[in-house]
Amino acid sequence: MVILTSTRRVFAAFAIWLFLSLVATAGNRVVSQTVGTDELLLAIAATEEVAALSHLSTNLEFSGIAGAASRYPRLVANADSEGILRHSPTLVLFADYSRIDLRTQVERSGVKIIVFDRYATLEDSFENLRILGRAMGPQALQNAEEVIARSRARVETLALRLAGVRPVSVIAPSTYGLIPGDKTTFQDICEHSGADNLAYSEGQLTGHAPQPTEAMLAWRVEKIVVAGSSLESAVAPLLELAPYRFMPAVREKNAALLEPWHMSCVSHMRVEAYEHLARQLHPSRFK
Repeated sequence: MVILTSTRRVFAAFAIWLFLSLVATAGNRVVSQTVGTDELLLAIAATEEVAALSHLSTNLEFSGIAGAASRYPRLVANADSEGILRHSPTLVLFADYSRIDLRTQVERSGVKIIVFDRYATLEDSFENLRILGRAMGPQALQNAEEVIARSRARVETLALRLAGVRPVSVIAPSTYGLIPGDKTTFQDICEHSGADNLAYSEGQLTGHAPQPTEAMLAWRVEKIVVAGSSLESAVAPLLELAPYRFMPAVREKNAALLEPWHMSCVSHMRVEAYEHLARQLHPSRFK
């Protein structure tokens, strides 16, 4: 009798879990309003759960999933609440930089929303995957944990390759008069790829700060990190701008080239940027 009761309890618990899992999966229709949430969603959702992605999801400048995203409906640029709700979502994904009025209007319609507001580090990205997974159901949460495990394994493998290397002194110049220091995605990339971001270590800058032009001339920049389709096109504008045109690393085109989306990636896919930069800064560790 005891054994039978115990078996029934286990079976009942499993039946409840299976029912909730099937309901959650069958009922999910998720709209993503930003590129970062696009990457989270496609990593853990079933095809039928993706109602629509952001208008930038297929843009190679910003998206790491441009190819895969082309198979799904997309929001129009500057979509309003009507443009989102026309996809009949059960869940809409925003970031804290999404328009407040848009978030409010969608939430008032009765649709559940998630606003992601932490994405500075890889651990933040992992927590965002879990948040989304919990909202979507057991299968999505399991998928999230699997993505996290694979990402951690790649980071650990990279750390072993780079063990003991001397960090290469770098900066990420721009043509906008700003340079990334601490608490930026570029600093996060540097910390995992054997690089020393001089904007932080020498300039003590935080965020995307105005470039200290005169002080930068004293920085011993070994390589610049640029993004674009080719090294030549990425470096060319810098040869006309101060203080970069006076820097030997710029004049001699000592540069590492990243994909444009690498620089702004706020999802778990930033691991690709770590690997890509590390290979160029420390090629002997990848022979």
